[in-house]
Amino acid sequence: MKQTRTDTWMALVQALLLHAVLFVLLFAGLRWSQRSVVEPAQGDPIEADLVAVSDLSASMQRALQRAPKAQPVSPPEPDVPTPLPDPLPEAAPPQPKVLPPPVPDPAPVEQEKVQRDAPSPQVAKVPREQEQQRKQPDQAELLAKQQQEQARQKERELAELRRLREQAARERSLAEQRAQQLAEARSASTATATAPPSPGNRGTDPSLQAKYAAALQQAILRQWIRPETVPLGQRCRISIRQLPGGEVVDVDVSASCPYDAAGRQSVERAVYKASPLPYAGFEAVFNRNLNLNFVAEDR
Repeated sequence: MKQTRTDTWMALVQALLLHAVLFVLLFAGLRWSQRSVVEPAQGDPIEADLVAVSDLSASMQRALQRAPKAQPVSPPEPDVPTPLPDPLPEAAPPQPKVLPPPVPDPAPVEQEKVQRDAPSPQVAKVPREQEQQRKQPDQAELLAKQQQEQARQKERELAELRRLREQAARERSLAEQRAQQLAEARSASTATATAPPSPGNRGTDPSLQAKYAAALQQAILRQWIRPETVPLGQRCRISIRQLPGGEVVDVDVSASCPYDAAGRQSVERAVYKASPLPYAGFEAVFNRNLNLNFVAEDR
């Protein structure tokens, strides 16, 4: 049979328990033997001899038979009376307490007046409720304030749009004056020469037309901030009136444009900010009344 580690530990524990029991029994036996030993008395031993009365002499026997004389009893001492303590001084009699004069009962008329003038619990509760209602913000008032703030924001945007239009109109008038002066100067200097085709003749070069549309798209896109409501790739048709040189006169967003109100206003502002639009190199395809399909893209 193979001995395991558990058997070894069990044997070791049993051996320790056996030794412990033997040690306890040995200690108890020593204590018991010490208690049973009689300790000898200390001092010298006393020796005594037993003698019968008949062995004593006649004089000692007579002395033993005589009765002892009674001792005289001394008379008891008289009791000395204990002196009484001195009487305490009599305490002064308590003085009667002086009561305050009774308060006269209020007259019935005055009591009724006080009760009538005193605020009732319900009347006193109404001002507290009114005060709490005044402190609590009214939901309708908050909504009205939000609507007023939105209306003021729209008014500011419209005012900015009107300012841009007025600025564009002033710049347009100045550009028209400069264009007229340039035209008069050119007509005077080249009266006999063959004049090139005037701008705005809707050129016939398709590649140049495509480049012009791409240049307009990029110029407007650089000034445009795309709202979150306008998805990428969505197209919006806009009509632009401009002067020779690219000065923007007016911008009109088509009714078919799928953008919301914020998206339309953002495109319109971007066109005004991009003024003057690309012109140099695109004179052959320049058009005063320009129709452009603007595409929503990120810069």
